[in-house]
Amino acid sequence: MDISSSFGDAGVQFVAEGALGYLTIDLGALRRNYETLADMLRPAHCAAVVKADAYGLGATVLSRTLGDAGCRDFFVAQFVEAIRLKDTLPADARLYVLNGLQPGNEERCAADGIIPVLNSLPQLRRWSELARQVGRSLPAVLQVDSGMSRLGLSPEECSILSREMNEHAGLEFQFVMSHLACADEGGHLMNGEQLAEFERLSGLFPGIRICLANSGGIFLGGDFHHTLARPGIALYGGNPTVGAPNPMEPVFRLDVAVVQTRTVPTGTRIGYGGSHIADREMHLATIAAGYADGLPRALSGTGAVYHAGVRLPIVGRVSMDSIIIDVSALPKDTLTLGSLVEVVGEHQTLEAIAEAAGTISYEILTGLGHRYQRLYRQVQLQDV
Repeated sequence: MDISSSFGDAGVQFVAEGALGYLTIDLGALRRNYETLADMLRPAHCAAVVKADAYGLGATVLSRTLGDAGCRDFFVAQFVEAIRLKDTLPADARLYVLNGLQPGNEERCAADGIIPVLNSLPQLRRWSELARQVGRSLPAVLQVDSGMSRLGLSPEECSILSREMNEHAGLEFQFVMSHLACADEGGHLMNGEQLAEFERLSGLFPGIRICLANSGGIFLGGDFHHTLARPGIALYGGNPTVGAPNPMEPVFRLDVAVVQTRTVPTGTRIGYGGSHIADREMHLATIAAGYADGLPRALSGTGAVYHAGVRLPIVGRVSMDSIIIDVSALPKDTLTLGSLVEVVGEHQTLEAIAEAAGTISYEILTGLGHRYQRLYRQVQLQDV
């Protein structure tokens, strides 16, 4: 891995030698994933969900790349994320806040041109009142609950709003949207049920464009594409469909450094609680990442890392800042202080490590901490 020609969030070249972990992000692969999804969606448009710091990979840099690829619709979850990101996006981009607005954020949101996703009648009425106060139209997205019971107006609230739409003439609705609960399971009956309910509810608001598909929804077919789709995990190389080959290109890899090696005799207790007892002489290495870095404690005794294609099991409990691995399968002294092992990469996918931890790829990816050195592989001419 070339760590001498990478770029930080500000685009400034730096040398990252000596870091304890390297999160390498391939911006060319990100761009190609966006273009793949955009091609699938045409004539619908492709947005980008960049909440949670672009799923842990760095929203500032990744949003610039997506903007360069033609993306103009960006979704975050929280208002503070929008404030941090707004000056990064193209001047003609649209920035949406999925969780809508808490009381007190409305004036700043309007001043900065951020578009709230209104999930309740109180949110909607506060935004509409601000439009009256400022004497101009304010953009918004209306979310309806098509069956997930998480965010959005209930069917009863949709009926109420449809009768009082004239009272909210100051709102310029960009879309009616909803969210699929089971889109990653292509054969799940709930997908068709939600599609039908969404189209029924959105029909109460004629003339407003509609937006439903997330990453998995894109792969459910054209009936789900509508005007705009909102991929997230698929952009970043995660598999959007359960039990099927991943159609997306990997975007990142994670390598972590060794901080110590040792050989222990049979019967040695290893890690917190002495939970693992060596059943033979073992050669161990301790690596510089733990559950504070997004590698869950549930990987204890089940997960592994790799070196040169060799699987190296985790032994003992995952600690906050370190993990002990069994390196007995490698020739002695293969790993020394500063050697790197692969956590996610060529030999272990994001989905594989999530399965070992008993969780989902989203949780692993968004949990990757900021203590890793982020290395951005810039888009090359052949990537464009």
